[in-house]
Amino acid sequence: MSVLASVIATTMNASTPLLLAAIGILVAERSGVLNLGVEGIMLMAAICAYIGTVETGSFAIGFLCAIMVGILFALFFAIFAVGLRANQQASGLGIAIFGAGLSAYIGIPYQGAVLPERGADGIPLLDQIPFIGQAFFSQHWIVYLSLLMVPAVWYFLFRTRSGLVVRAVGESPFSANALGYSVPFIRCSALAFSGACIGLSGAYLSLIYTPLWVEGMVAGRGWIALALVTFGTWRPFRVFLGAYLFGGMTMIQLNLQSMGVSIPTQFISMAPYLATILVLALMSRNPTWIRLNMPASLGKPFIPH
Repeated sequence: MSVLASVIATTMNASTPLLLAAIGILVAERSGVLNLGVEGIMLMAAICAYIGTVETGSFAIGFLCAIMVGILFALFFAIFAVGLRANQQASGLGIAIFGAGLSAYIGIPYQGAVLPERGADGIPLLDQIPFIGQAFFSQHWIVYLSLLMVPAVWYFLFRTRSGLVVRAVGESPFSANALGYSVPFIRCSALAFSGACIGLSGAYLSLIYTPLWVEGMVAGRGWIALALVTFGTWRPFRVFLGAYLFGGMTMIQLNLQSMGVSIPTQFISMAPYLATILVLALMSRNPTWIRLNMPASLGKPFIPH
């Protein structure tokens, strides 16, 4: 039971950055914008959160720095993808490369820097419940925030007028524009929310999950988050299941290794990415199902007539 509780707790911990980033990507893609720069934004958010926390001694300031950087980089991407109507794939890849390089450069002085002490994680009293407390109620508050965001984003997209407008822009921006909605403004707003979620994800990695700064520490999670949105067919609850599936795979392997089951570390490192490729390959065998769920204008710049 103790091992099972540990597996559940570590799975929640490992899945949180994937879920946060994927939820942000989901909202942006629902508006019709494909941002491949997630990896670079997560790296920039991770180092800025680390710098902010080390320099001020406040984790709250670190998280705020990450959110601000995430929004700034998302809007920087919006200048090209929305404002200048550049190719979204090329612009996103540029942001990913730029963010990776800049984060490595500004992070050099902070490799080995020590974070301040932080309070105990978990929900008071509930974390003392045998098994359940250790498994579900011993996490950092960001974990619970990520879980709350899943129904919140679902409700916003499918039960509110604003969410309907976002989905309308993603499906038919020309029709939304004809009805008087500003397509660029809505897409930039969706990207800003996406950037905040991605920034929070990067901060969680460097401040809570690791916690340290190492060049390239995001280690492909941004690409996995992008794949998770496709895996979840642009639905929040399916994205949640996908994030916890991939997070759980990694943690189960690590727990098996700690129990004495011999698993090469190289296999542990490559397993989530191999699973991503297999899932996407299997999904591609049913392109009709993907087209029915994918926003019709995803990746296409809006050029008003």
